[in-house]
Amino acid sequence: MKEIATALVKAQKAFAPALKTATNPHFRSKYVDLASCVESVIDALNANGIFLFQTTSEHPDGIVCETSFLHESGERLDCGKLFFPAPKQDPQGFMSCLTYIRRASLMAATGQAPEDDDGNAASRAPRISPTKTELVSPGRTNVVASVAAAINERMAADDVVGALEEFQGIVDVEEKTALWSMLDSKTRSAIKKQSELSKG
Repeated sequence: MKEIATALVKAQKAFAPALKTATNPHFRSKYVDLASCVESVIDALNANGIFLFQTTSEHPDGIVCETSFLHESGERLDCGKLFFPAPKQDPQGFMSCLTYIRRASLMAATGQAPEDDDGNAASRAPRISPTKTELVSPGRTNVVASVAAAINERMAADDVVGALEEFQGIVDVEEKTALWSMLDSKTRSAIKKQSELSKG
């Protein structure tokens, strides 16, 4: 592992900052997206003979992703598998999960830590009050949190219809109450408005 270790140290010294180039139209803020994370490290890695790649594994409830580095010497470093549950069991839910998990895996593997990097989508940990937590079984709390994260991501993409669909995907009354408490006021208002438009 000597060759790839030396190359990674040199590459990391040349990493560029992960810039907040993506815009969250709902929250009117900038955030670091997957493309920015890749762009900030890919040139330095390639210049030092390192090929960056990510692999995914099949999982019934979400996506497993692993970031790896392959050196021109043939040495390879796998950075560990990461699992995230899909907020919804449909193509959009899995694609949303894939984008986020690839970004999180890459940031962990390269040591990136953009300041206030949330995108207001999945990466900001939704908060839930103790009284609401008691309504949801421990096994379902993470699922509800994942749906809240998916809703945030939909809102970040200005997809209010999709956010409403994510919210309606939770049918249990207590879980829906807990989910509602995890959303900010702007998102709640947008979902309420879209729901009224759908009914009308």
